[in-house]
Amino acid sequence: MEIEIKHCPRCGSSLHQKNGKTQCGSQRAKCLECGKFWTINPKNKGYSQEVRNQAIKLHFAGASGRTIGKIMGMSKANVYNWIKKNSDDVDK
Repeated sequence: MEIEIKHCPRCGSSLHQKNGKTQCGSQRAKCLECGKFWTINPKNKGYSQEVRNQAIKLHFAGASGRTIGKIMGMSKANVYNWIKKNSDDVDK
């Protein structure tokens, strides 16, 4: 679900002009009233919680981080970081 921000987050004005795009392709805008720059349709970064949980379950089922990365099409570093973050929750 994408939220389209058509009004300036600082002053609430609807007067804006397009001002380029972000690296991931989202449209940027500049408020003509106060000069604030913002992203009109910001995209979510990262992986969903379901994908993270699935990777962690695969790890505890015996798969290595490298294997999980290959299966799910992501960096093994992501998998290792998620396991490291959630190992405290599992231990408790």
